Amino acid sequence: MTERAGAVTFKGKPLTLVGTPLKVGDAAPDVELIGNDLAPVKLSSLNATPLVVVTVPSLDTPTCDTETRRFNQEATKLGDRAKVVVVSMDLPFAQKRWCGAAGVKNVLTLSDYRGGPFARASGLLIKELHLFARAILVFDTAGKLAYQQLVSEVSKEPDYAEALAAVAAAT
Repeated sequence: MTERAGAVTFKGKPLTLVGTPLKVGDAAPDVELIGNDLAPVKLSSLNATPLVVVTVPSLDTPTCDTETRRFNQEATKLGDRAKVVVVSMDLPFAQKRWCGAAGVKNVLTLSDYRGGPFARASGLLIKELHLFARAILVFDTAGKLAYQQLVSEVSKEPDYAEALAAVAAAT
């Protein structure tokens, strides 16, 4: 398993990412994630339209909360031109509770808590925390990676304008 020491930081402290990083043109890892209803979900079942996968450390943190709410708003504007999925290590119950409390209905939250197969397959697992690095992945309708943004400082928000421009280009 590939390790990239210092690939991201958390409040300035270097962290190690585990797994094979995706490159533009790579197929979406077709691993099993868990929905809020505990049903398994494969990314391949979602790629009828461009797929925006937002990875966050935990919905119960201020930056992840802000980012997910923002993508919920953007998903409304995208309509059926793209599907937005937020993936974290949070338990499905916690994701469902957070979505209800936050009024988030336009993004699909999925959990990778069962060993982090998506985090490892995308090279976004933070070794020291067993959480996701903050990233945005845009897959085209063929399930190929068209865009990737890895936020180098985990406590910071992504570049929304850049990510949304990539989504627009894929739709």
